[in-house]
Amino acid sequence: MAWSTRFLTAVAFLAAGVVFAPEFFGSTADSPAVAVSLAKLAHLLCFATSFGAALWVTFIGGIIMFKNLPRHQFGNLQSKMFPAYFTLVSVCAASSLAAFAYLHPWKLSSSLERYQLGFLLSSLGFNLSNLLVFTPMTVEMMKKRHKVERDLSIGEEVGWSKNVEAAKVNPKLAAMNKKFGMIHGLSSLANILSFGSLAMHSWYLAGKIKL
Repeated sequence: MAWSTRFLTAVAFLAAGVVFAPEFFGSTADSPAVAVSLAKLAHLLCFATSFGAALWVTFIGGIIMFKNLPRHQFGNLQSKMFPAYFTLVSVCAASSLAAFAYLHPWKLSSSLERYQLGFLLSSLGFNLSNLLVFTPMTVEMMKKRHKVERDLSIGEEVGWSKNVEAAKVNPKLAAMNKKFGMIHGLSSLANILSFGSLAMHSWYLAGKIKL
């Protein structure tokens, strides 16, 4: 994922430049119509991609996989999928933020438009925290717990029932469950807050569409 991290860093710096240096990057009344149209297209496509991906992974795909895959297989799949997911959503959030900031330079934007910049920036921040902090910590703790569970001959079942029973008589596993739950909880909270920020922006976009 090294190439994607470098690309994401470049896009994030571009987004920051558009937001905080609008005199160099922002659109004006003299901006070419094609540039404005491309910025609108980029914003809509990147926003839709990030919102759709977050909706699927958070409320549909992850739940279906957890209920149907052996727990260790599910965890290993998530450890591969989440870095790609958070990279995708972060790149799209940064691109969407940059495009919106280009269309609505801070000094010329209304208070409502500034709130939207805040929502998009929040979404980017929450996703970056997951990509760079919470996901690596969660995966590391998951691998350690998998090793303990394999020694106890559990983890190939669907659901948590055997883990809960084993943790009652194994203090090491119980401590790992507690730490994993805390880290995973923070990761889930950041993901939900990111999705909520995107949802707030979707309400703004809905008010702008004429059907």
